[in-house]
Amino acid sequence: MLYPVVSRTRRIFDICGIWKFKFDPEGKGLSENWHSGLKDTVPMVVPASFNDFFTDKYSREYTGDFWYETDFIVPEEWKGKNVAVRFDAATHRAEVYVNGVFITKHEGGFLPFTANINDAVKWNEKNKIVVHMNNELSYETLPAGTTKVLKNGVKMSKPFFDFFNYSGLQRPVRLIATPKEGICSYSLVHRIDGSTAFTDYEIKAGSGDLEVTLLDDDGNTAAEGSGASGTLEIKNAKLWEVLNPYLYTLRIRLKSGAEIIDEYSEAVGIRTIEVKGTDILVNGKPVYLKGFGKHEESALYGRGYNPAAIKRDFELMKWIGANSFRTAHYPYSEEILQMADREGFLVIDEVAAVGFFESIMNFLEASSKKTTGFFTRSEVQTKTKENHKAALKELIERDKNHACVIAWSLMNEPETTNEAAVPYFKEIFDYAAELDPQKRPRTFALIMNSTPDKCFCYQFADIICLNRYYGWYHMGGYEITDAKEDFIAEMNAWKEKNLNKPFIFSEFGADTMPGLHKLPSVMWSEEYQREYLKMQFDVFDAYDFVKGEQVWNFADFQTTEGIMRVDGNKKGIFTRDRQPKEAAYMFKERWEALPREYKS
Repeated sequence: MLYPVVSRTRRIFDICGIWKFKFDPEGKGLSENWHSGLKDTVPMVVPASFNDFFTDKYSREYTGDFWYETDFIVPEEWKGKNVAVRFDAATHRAEVYVNGVFITKHEGGFLPFTANINDAVKWNEKNKIVVHMNNELSYETLPAGTTKVLKNGVKMSKPFFDFFNYSGLQRPVRLIATPKEGICSYSLVHRIDGSTAFTDYEIKAGSGDLEVTLLDDDGNTAAEGSGASGTLEIKNAKLWEVLNPYLYTLRIRLKSGAEIIDEYSEAVGIRTIEVKGTDILVNGKPVYLKGFGKHEESALYGRGYNPAAIKRDFELMKWIGANSFRTAHYPYSEEILQMADREGFLVIDEVAAVGFFESIMNFLEASSKKTTGFFTRSEVQTKTKENHKAALKELIERDKNHACVIAWSLMNEPETTNEAAVPYFKEIFDYAAELDPQKRPRTFALIMNSTPDKCFCYQFADIICLNRYYGWYHMGGYEITDAKEDFIAEMNAWKEKNLNKPFIFSEFGADTMPGLHKLPSVMWSEEYQREYLKMQFDVFDAYDFVKGEQVWNFADFQTTEGIMRVDGNKKGIFTRDRQPKEAAYMFKERWEALPREYKS
């Protein structure tokens, strides 16, 4: 899970670009030996979602098996190294073949996997990599849903989540050469005592002596250590602060005498995270979260890696006065977290456990208090949980050293109104605590029917994250005054429980068509979005234990088509092409006025 870097001992070869691509609706590719090479293909961009490049609906909506292929050369000078192929993501599952030889398989579409290919490659000659993929949804997948077969025999995705099921090789694919005896992983835990910081480290590596150096941004040594575990003492430490980050470079060397066997370097920030009472503390100081639920999504690329969109999104978040976001509803690319480290943004890092409410319109049905018994299903308690734990392990292993990551979100809007969810939740939350060396807070986003009198699982969360749509899905338009009363009633019920935990509104919002004006307001107009938000802010400000607001959504995004969606979800504060709606100026005025320690 180490992010690929070039060092004196490590090499990377990017094999992104235009690949060959082919649909396999009958699932006959394996039996017809497609894994040895594809015929009758179309060109396809990697990395990107395949969907939005097509102009016919069948291809854009395609559900089932599909294949990618490209050629590459491995230089002979890599022969003495471990040569691997790394996929930063393959949505939702993949089997990898090199020169017709099966290499590896992976379940889950939003986390990286790496496989050694030494035994399959031909040195200094052309090699062929073929990837057999599938994007079907089920109760066992993360995210969850179903796959329907239409009367004409065509498969169709029916997600239990409100975003489009973009698929493909959506993040970079690279060849990596590392030493046979190399550095495998490392973990950091930080402590602060006055002006001195202490960073406990633990390293997994091959045979040899380990040398650890922390360098400041001028390249000077700030601290040194040796061995597979130890503590770095950093005097006059410069801390990673909210919107004011400082990053050191951690350099790890595996040596045999004076010879450097392997070297790995990465930017790291020194900071502590703690929940104390109703406060969220960064470096011992309270912070009020201001920001967004987002999607890793943009036009043309779909959910594909798009560095231009990453840059634009962070510039807009800085402009509006935000300090945080949640990676709704799946792990984002590592490059987004690296940017958050560099910009000082706080991130609630979410595993792709979304759709754990059995409905393709859960945003409506949960608001009507419907229940579906998702966790009563035997496959959920077995296979789904197994996949959930595997994805959680990969997520924490990948992101555990990022300074920006302040909490793990273990599910989004699961159904918690049945006691069958309790043992599932306990196992998942205990497992997250076991995996994370820094013991960050754990949370999940509570759906509308997870009210204080109905939810069986809120006690597992260190931070209570509420997704609430009073005034939109619940009593919208002229009924907004009643919606406010219902909202206040729920918040009073939470207050009476005296949980002594911070609450964050991890979702709230109203669909708004940009440029639609109506006086007096109607739902979907920019005027109604402002009225709706004013009501939300009034409620947020009335409760001292509310310590954050992350509006849904940063930008308009694509969803499955339907009568509730006009070419996607329009709750964005920015349009899909990243231009502000009127509400953006309302947030900018509010967030720039709120101090970091608001309500502490």
